[in-house]
Amino acid sequence: MGTRNKIFFVGAVLAAVAISGGGQSNPPATNFSATLRGASQSSTSAQFDPALLTPSALNAKAPDTFDVKFVTSKGEFIVRVTRAWAPHGADRFYNLVQHHYYDGCAFFRVIRGFMAQFGLTPFPEVNKAWMNADIPDDVVRQSNTRGKVTFAAGGDPNTRSTQLFINFVNNSRLDPMRFAPIGEVVSGMNVVDKINDEYVERPDQGKITFEGGPYLRKEFPNLDYIKTARIVAAPAPAPK
Repeated sequence: MGTRNKIFFVGAVLAAVAISGGGQSNPPATNFSATLRGASQSSTSAQFDPALLTPSALNAKAPDTFDVKFVTSKGEFIVRVTRAWAPHGADRFYNLVQHHYYDGCAFFRVIRGFMAQFGLTPFPEVNKAWMNADIPDDVVRQSNTRGKVTFAAGGDPNTRSTQLFINFVNNSRLDPMRFAPIGEVVSGMNVVDKINDEYVERPDQGKITFEGGPYLRKEFPNLDYIKTARIVAAPAPAPK
């Protein structure tokens, strides 16, 4: 099966609405590509967890809730995942984070007034391993409001794999279209708002998949990146 862009089957319409809505783009981000140079120039198994080459083996059940701290080229933010919202999505995200899948991933599709998308790695062999490792759709139990984190998908049912997006605004119109949020940004949404949007939708997902980091560094040097994504201890509940 060929490469499928996980860019929403309604993406063209919503992107046009978002772009026509105005608003200024952020200035170019600090060039973070040098940090990834060693990680993406020569993709070898020594530079990523080899377990990522066998998607079917990464099937642990996620905790009921867990927090993931993203350290990015723009700063840090925390996503809190609630498994009951979207169990298939939460489990997939948990397994990917546990094996450091998102380290080095670029925010390659950023549309101001809409969302920021990520989830293709600098390593072509990892991208190809996950290209068709899809999970079943979840029932949409939460709305795609500002800060919600949701898996991207193709136009067909059950086409979620590794890509996610963070809603910049209330995108509740996505709710009837199978986009089920798995969690939300609970700290650092101001950092998410600063993710560089100068390239909008120009990075080609097929080229990212098969060429990895070198393609992005050469063609889109000012992209913002995820340095690390790690599960962290959630704060203890307040005493009653």
